[in-house]
Amino acid sequence: MTNATILVVDDEQPVRNTVRAYLEKEGYTVHTAADGPTALRAAHAFRPDVVILDIMLPGIDGLEVLRKIRQESNAWVIMLTARTEEMDKVLGLKMGADDYLTKPFSPRELVARVDAMLRRGSQIGDGEAPLIFDQLRIDPAARQVWVQEQRIDLTPIEFDLLYALARHQGHVLSREQLIEQVWGYDYYGDERIVDVHIGRLRKKLAGASDTADYIATARGVGYRFEAQPG
Repeated sequence: MTNATILVVDDEQPVRNTVRAYLEKEGYTVHTAADGPTALRAAHAFRPDVVILDIMLPGIDGLEVLRKIRQESNAWVIMLTARTEEMDKVLGLKMGADDYLTKPFSPRELVARVDAMLRRGSQIGDGEAPLIFDQLRIDPAARQVWVQEQRIDLTPIEFDLLYALARHQGHVLSREQLIEQVWGYDYYGDERIVDVHIGRLRKKLAGASDTADYIATARGVGYRFEAQPG
């Protein structure tokens, strides 16, 4: 998907220039922003497929930018954080970021993660029939989910996690297996990223159904999808 549009948001010009150069070399269309307000205007104007977002921004910080982007976009979001900003990483993931990289980072690794995200988005569920479980319907071709006729707004990572679990209904998938299926076999970030995204996914599903609890925790192992086929 080399015709994808990427928005790079960082207040350090050398970072913006370097990341832009690497991404454009791969054929991506790249826009940049140096502060929060400019980032929001660019996200609205260009509708990027991926947003690379620094947490520490002037004007409006990166977490607030993320919150506002999530109100109107399901673009993939990769956060850039300082090594000491552990709470910002967790908070950012809870607010809807899909992944993060810690500064200083390798531009090649960043490009590889962008490539993997866009490749998964175009391949997962391609051509497969909807999965129907009681009140829940998952359409992999349209990448849409309904609970009791109500469409649930999921981020790309949340959809991919739900789809991976639903395809293995009744079986426990470990965090390692979910990372391999959703983030890719070469991902070497923190496994806690799975728990944060599962937590967000559960809240969204629970908000649409008072009776169903679709995802169970297998303590110390991973997660299991428990809904019955409809």
